[in-house]
Amino acid sequence: MLVASAFLACAYAAATYNQDAGAYVVKSAADIQPEGNYQYNYETSNGIAAQESGIGGNHATGGFSWYSPEGELVQISYLADENGYQPSGNLLPTPPPIPAAILKSLEYIRTHPQYVEPTAQRSFSRSGFLKSFAG
Repeated sequence: MLVASAFLACAYAAATYNQDAGAYVVKSAADIQPEGNYQYNYETSNGIAAQESGIGGNHATGGFSWYSPEGELVQISYLADENGYQPSGNLLPTPPPIPAAILKSLEYIRTHPQYVEPTAQRSFSRSGFLKSFAG
């Protein structure tokens, strides 16, 4: 019974072994300046890599990559600044194209501003308001 349990445990461990669990850093560098400029990069033994440079609290540019389970190299690059985080890469989803009818409608709206009817302005004074209740 003990031998069968040990055999089953080894079989389960072999089936669920993740080779990424044993990954290690093969390259790493960082340079941080007192003025806030910085840059770093690293690579791991399983093909993960990342790099970034920027000015702390201001902006950053960089990218990262890894290999998908299918063996395809996935690469993402980004810019982070006052407009937020802006990633780009082939793997990221993109919105569908805007239908021609919608584009035509938007162009019509842009070239035909909406007419706003002028409204008469009324002025209210506090004394007139109170007199109306005084009788």
